[in-house]
Amino acid sequence: MNIRNLFKPRQSNFIKLLLDQASLTLKGMEQLKAYMDEHNPSVAQEIMMTEKEADEVRRILIDELLRTFITPIDREDIFALSRAIDDMVDYANTTVDEMEILDVAPTTYTRRIASLLRDAAYEIHLGVQRLEDHPRVASDHAQRAKALENRVEHVYREAIADLFSGPQDVEHVVEMLKMREVYRHLSNAADRGDEAGNIIADIVVKMT
Repeated sequence: MNIRNLFKPRQSNFIKLLLDQASLTLKGMEQLKAYMDEHNPSVAQEIMMTEKEADEVRRILIDELLRTFITPIDREDIFALSRAIDDMVDYANTTVDEMEILDVAPTTYTRRIASLLRDAAYEIHLGVQRLEDHPRVASDHAQRAKALENRVEHVYREAIADLFSGPQDVEHVVEMLKMREVYRHLSNAADRGDEAGNIIADIVVKMT
């Protein structure tokens, strides 16, 4: 290997890998929305496969980081953004996995949150897409993703309040505990979207 290649900036390659991750996360969130709308177990399997694809892209990105000495974007920011984007689809997968294991059906709240998460993933995808050539536009998309996280948290609190508004019997209490875990996974996915938005905004500040 030519020693100069070790010091060659590989921004486009990192952007491409981050964009691949963001695309898979968007795909996973679209599948999550479809699952909440249809409650189809086959969609749960599709989300699992998307999550595995996303994990593979992240492995490649980390390998690229280890092989590259100089990166135009801080390597810590690349790693952190990759992790946040990946965590979003991870939580989509664990959400439907638990719903299948616990045998609980989607609710109005899970459908609303899934729709907002899909929109947040779309904004993150656009943010990464614009990061290299239009960083200020990327920052705008990052702020929109963060705003969507606030909306998710509002629905999450509404869902929890409704869930614990008045237990009727032991069976109802068990159902409450199951749904609380599902809502928590969805809230965690939103938190990671907020984190991804923050990292994109930080990168833009360093670039401009």
